[in-house]
Amino acid sequence: MRKSLYAVGIGYIGLCGWAVAKSHSPGDAPTAEAPPATVPVRPAVHAEAEAPEATPNGWFARVKPFCNVVEVETALRQNPAPPGLEGVGYQAACLALAGKIERARTLIDGIPAEKRYRAAGIVFEVAHPVADAGDDKSAGPIMAMVVDFWPNHYMALYHAGMSEFALGDRDRARRHLEAFLQNYSVEDGWRGSARAALAKLTP
Repeated sequence: MRKSLYAVGIGYIGLCGWAVAKSHSPGDAPTAEAPPATVPVRPAVHAEAEAPEATPNGWFARVKPFCNVVEVETALRQNPAPPGLEGVGYQAACLALAGKIERARTLIDGIPAEKRYRAAGIVFEVAHPVADAGDDKSAGPIMAMVVDFWPNHYMALYHAGMSEFALGDRDRARRHLEAFLQNYSVEDGWRGSARAALAKLTP
């Protein structure tokens, strides 16, 4: 009896092994899915190039390479600035970078008086790197124009004064640096530089 049961058990185990092997045979392997269709990838572009053309900063990003004395007139004629205060500010900044300070001043004068300092602030932000780079000949007149519209803008006063000092315009340098010291009270390198320059301007 035991031998019969043992034989049946052996046969059952063998049958199970055959079933498992059959279920994993190569012919029964599932077919791999076809790869998904390739999705076109948009080329990476600079953030400035993605700025909508209608926005003032997007417009300025496009025309900035042409804000020089040779190309600025054509660039502004072919690519008018967006309307509004920011458009005026960026267009004035472009003209100022090209050295056309009076054109930039006239443009800002054309907006309501209470908003002119804001347009001048845009010009300052655009021209600030020029001043930090030490281009006194370019930065001085731009910063002086900013001060005309925003008299207590202490950073514009500083850069205007230091540029004028470097270029030998003693009277304007003294006026702007003294105004800077009146509007900026933090004892740091800026005040130290302004005081040192004023000391050299004293007869």
